[in-house]
Amino acid sequence: MKSVRKHNAVAAKEGYTDGYKHGMRDGASEAVWRSIAQPLPVRRGVRVLFIPQGFDALDEGIASALQPLVGELYIAQATQIAEQAALIRPDWVLVLNGLHVFPEDHLAQIDAVRQLGIRTAIWFADDPYVSDDTIRIAPRYDAVLTHELSTIPVYQSIGCTNVQYMPLAVNVRRFKPLRVEAQYRSDVCFIGQAFWNRVEMFDALARELATKRVFIAGGMWERLTHYKLLKPMIRDGWLPVEESVKYYNGAKIVINMHRGANAGADNRNSMNLPGLSINPRTFEIAACGTLQLTDARADLGNHYRPGLEVETYASVQELADKLNYYLAHEDERRMIALRGLRRTLREHSFDIRLEQVARALGWQ
Repeated sequence: MKSVRKHNAVAAKEGYTDGYKHGMRDGASEAVWRSIAQPLPVRRGVRVLFIPQGFDALDEGIASALQPLVGELYIAQATQIAEQAALIRPDWVLVLNGLHVFPEDHLAQIDAVRQLGIRTAIWFADDPYVSDDTIRIAPRYDAVLTHELSTIPVYQSIGCTNVQYMPLAVNVRRFKPLRVEAQYRSDVCFIGQAFWNRVEMFDALARELATKRVFIAGGMWERLTHYKLLKPMIRDGWLPVEESVKYYNGAKIVINMHRGANAGADNRNSMNLPGLSINPRTFEIAACGTLQLTDARADLGNHYRPGLEVETYASVQELADKLNYYLAHEDERRMIALRGLRRTLREHSFDIRLEQVARALGWQ
């Protein structure tokens, strides 16, 4: 009986300490979020038909930022592009990605839209992983926006005359600091599909992760050699956006690992274009005010200061070492996360990014 009371006392103390530390983080990050207002949009008279991709976080973030920015905003499904454009007669059709949920006659629909004198733009969000498909799509649009630096000269070389670099961003009203219940808390969190480069890294890190509170979500994790060891930590399948936000907020550290870009089972990238630019998850994690450990891509430094606003790793051992270091150094962990949150609110919200899109496309 005495041992039970002792165990309960220890557990209560640990729970109090953990809750206190999360409270420190919650209060500081919420204060930063409230102190940085988003810029007021400059409304244009342009009429825009937006075609979403089916990526909930991106679709919603872009649509909500477009609404106060344009004179009239219409949203239609990929199967209705030509039909809706003919009915509405917008000035521009803005298509997100143009893949996955788009029908076989997608390009014929875009040709029909252009024949009506309506200008078209596509914003690629999956470069360079499906470049075999995007190089077929890009020339059919008046303007091409891409978040991936390595694809810009390729699009230019195949006749695209208006190609512009446009990073993705985050909906800071959805991805933001939150106080979450204990069930969402972890030492380490990773959300994403088990592409082969991630499988290799997590297999090498499995025994280290097994000693910590870890949450992993996504599909194909049965690819792991150490799947049985990590299975209790894995939530299989797609995670709704609102759940992702809670798990990001509940984690002490979130790992961000870009998918490998090499041609192979996971990609349609026969040119082996490198992945130089960062994924939208980089912005989403930072917007939640949580420390991010990310593999460093060439473009990262144009958005965040490594070591000050995000932390990076280049090997399994460095990732393991930094996980242990920052789990043991709460103040440093919190300060880097707060700087990342501040940078995100000031530069990487969809409110800010869609203003850049409007200028790039010359919307009046």
